[in-house]
Amino acid sequence: MSIAACLFTPSTSTFTSPSVAKLTPKFSPLPLHLNVRYISTPTSFSTLRHPQREDHHFLTLLAATGGGDDFINGNNNSSGGGGGGDNNDDGKNSNEDSSGDENAGRRREESLMLLAEVGRTLDSLPKDLAAAIQAGKIPPAVIERFLGLERSGLMRWLMQFGGFKERLLADDLFLAKVGMECGVGIFTKTAAEYDRRRENFFKELEIVFADVVMAIIADFMLVYLPAPTVALRPPLAVTAGPISKFFYSCPDNAFQVAMPGTSYSFLQRLGAIVRNGAKLFAVGTTSSLVGTVVTNALINARKAVDKSSAAEVENVPIFSTSVAYGVYMAVSSNLRYQVLAGVIEQRILEPLLHQHKIILSALCFAVRTGNTYLGSLLWVDYARLIGIQKAQEEGTALA
Repeated sequence: MSIAACLFTPSTSTFTSPSVAKLTPKFSPLPLHLNVRYISTPTSFSTLRHPQREDHHFLTLLAATGGGDDFINGNNNSSGGGGGGDNNDDGKNSNEDSSGDENAGRRREESLMLLAEVGRTLDSLPKDLAAAIQAGKIPPAVIERFLGLERSGLMRWLMQFGGFKERLLADDLFLAKVGMECGVGIFTKTAAEYDRRRENFFKELEIVFADVVMAIIADFMLVYLPAPTVALRPPLAVTAGPISKFFYSCPDNAFQVAMPGTSYSFLQRLGAIVRNGAKLFAVGTTSSLVGTVVTNALINARKAVDKSSAAEVENVPIFSTSVAYGVYMAVSSNLRYQVLAGVIEQRILEPLLHQHKIILSALCFAVRTGNTYLGSLLWVDYARLIGIQKAQEEGTALA
């Protein structure tokens, strides 16, 4: 423990450090008030300050624990405990860190006060949520949403899963949107297939069925992956590579609103599109594989029952269809749902209608229905363009 005391007149520059707190007694005939603030860091710095007199000399007491030389230079810049460096840069970084620490501390205090008001403690919350509160990462509004969702048995069960919890805390209509997407998917996909095939709809019923099966399997992931989230993920392992660290820092939606105290660069938002695109490629390929296998099984069963249909209906190519659908989801579906969730819903509809949940839900339903129908039309055109599906009349002409 080393103690340095110095008397000097304060200059216009200020000294701040995330690891140091000030003790500044001011001498005046008025009573002296003592404010003590403890910061758990290797170097502590406390301030005794008289609030009414600014023109007197004051005493700065620096108590440093740890190795290294501690000093205060003429510009009130300080460095200690581990070496030098440019003091001006250190002061700038210290100011930024101090501001971030103050905001985090304010959010933490407000969240703890909210919990105290409702008679809850950090120990009664999920560990990842409690850790985020302690770190000052989330505002009280998120705590209020969690407490509201927790009243529902279904929501309480879903929030046991980290991915659902992060999405429900960011959007309390997330589950309703999943229901909209999957419920409407069957009707809109079928309607779009009929609009494209018309009189060939029943002749190509197996292909229609495959398209609907693929779409329903993928609909859930199309809502889940691009949905905005409240980041509660544990820290990344120290041994993680640079690519993993980069994608870890990316948001779940390229257009989502950043939480207080966080920000995303343009490159990180592009990374969100790439990461979700890779996931949706895997989802699309897998779901298409399941759909085409089921379709071919139905086609073969139809051929076995009706010999005349053997020449009319051909098996769906499994590999090419699966890869094509994966590419379609990685590009078309990925971009459409990123814009839908991050721009149209979070940035436009929700700020305008956040107090009118019924109207907001109705508009989300309409927008998602239109987006699903559009996606079905684009898929049929895309599949025919690359040759993995052909209209019935084209097949007959070639025969």
